[in-house]
Amino acid sequence: MTIDLRSDTITKPTKGMLDAMLSANVGDDVYKEDPSVNALEKKLAEMFGMDDALFFPTGSMANQAALKLHTNPGEQVICDKYAHIYNYEGGGASFNSGISCKLIDGHRGMFTAEQAKESINPPDFYHSPLTSLIAIENTTNKGGGACWDFDELQEIRKVATEHGLGYHLDGARLWNALVAKGESPKQYGGLFDTISVCLSKGLGCPMGSVLIGRKELMKGAIRIRKILGGGMRQVGFAAAAGLYALDNHYERLSEDHKKAQEIGKMLFRVDAVKKVEPIETNIIIFELNKTVSETHFLEKLNSKNVRIIGMGSNKLRMVTHLDYTDEMHSRLLEILKTL
Repeated sequence: MTIDLRSDTITKPTKGMLDAMLSANVGDDVYKEDPSVNALEKKLAEMFGMDDALFFPTGSMANQAALKLHTNPGEQVICDKYAHIYNYEGGGASFNSGISCKLIDGHRGMFTAEQAKESINPPDFYHSPLTSLIAIENTTNKGGGACWDFDELQEIRKVATEHGLGYHLDGARLWNALVAKGESPKQYGGLFDTISVCLSKGLGCPMGSVLIGRKELMKGAIRIRKILGGGMRQVGFAAAAGLYALDNHYERLSEDHKKAQEIGKMLFRVDAVKKVEPIETNIIIFELNKTVSETHFLEKLNSKNVRIIGMGSNKLRMVTHLDYTDEMHSRLLEILKTL
C-alpha cells in the first residue's frame, strides 16, 4: 500500500464520477455548444452570485487570464510573497501580461488592508509601475492551508475600491476554506471582481478550473483563454466530473481536515520534528530539526511507501485528500510513531 500525500491533485476519479463523465452530454465548447460545460459555468456563477463563469483546463491559466483582464503591460499587481501567481506559475505574470508583482511580507501568505494600502504606488508618479490589481490566495498553499479572515478581506476590498483597483481571488483551495470556516460562496462573490476555483484540488476531478467574475471583465475572458491556448472541444467529459464533484465531494472536505489535524498531533511527538505549522485545512507543513537531514527523512518515509514533498530548508509538506483512506491514515500514524 502506497500512501501518497504529495498533493490533493494526485486523486483518481471515483466510480460515480467516471459514470458521470462517460454519460456526459457534450458538444463543441469553442462554439459554446457543450451543454455540460455550460451547466457547470452556470452552476458556479449562481453559487457565487456572480455574472459569468468560464471553464479553463488549469488553475494557472485561469489566474493568468484574470491578471490579463485586470491589467495592462507595465502595470503592477499587489500580492503576498508566498502567492501562487508569483511563485508557481512560471513567471506568467511578466510573460503573459507584462506586469510586475509588488510583494508583501505577510504572515503565512496573508496580509492586512493597511499593508495593501501602503503597497500602492502613487498613480501620478510615473517613475514607478501603475498599481492596478490586488490578488489574494485562499487558502494559502505555501502558507500551509491557512484561511484568510473574512473581515480583513472586506477591509482590503475597501482599499481596492477607494483606489480604483481590481480585486482577484486565487481560490484554488477556496472550497477548503469555505468548509473550514462555515462561509458561503456568495460571501466571496459579493466581494471580489474575479475568482478562480479549482476542481482537481480537493474535489477529486482529473482536471479543470473555472474563472468566475463580473460581466464587464468576463466579456474578454474567452478571448484571453483563446490567446493562451485554452480553447477546448468536447470538454464536457471533464465538466461533468466538476458537476459531480460539487454535488458529492464538497462537504466531505471536513474529513480531510480532521485527518490533517490528527497527523499534525502525531508529528508533534516525533523527535526529528522541530515545528508543525498551524493546521486549519488539509495541508500540513512541518520543519525538521537542524540535525536531521531532509533527504534522509524523505528516504526513510519512501522506504515505508509514504510519499510526501520536501520544500527545502528542512521544511516538508503533506496534503490529505479524497484518495487518502482511513486504512492509509491508520498506517501513517503507526509509521510516524516509529520515526
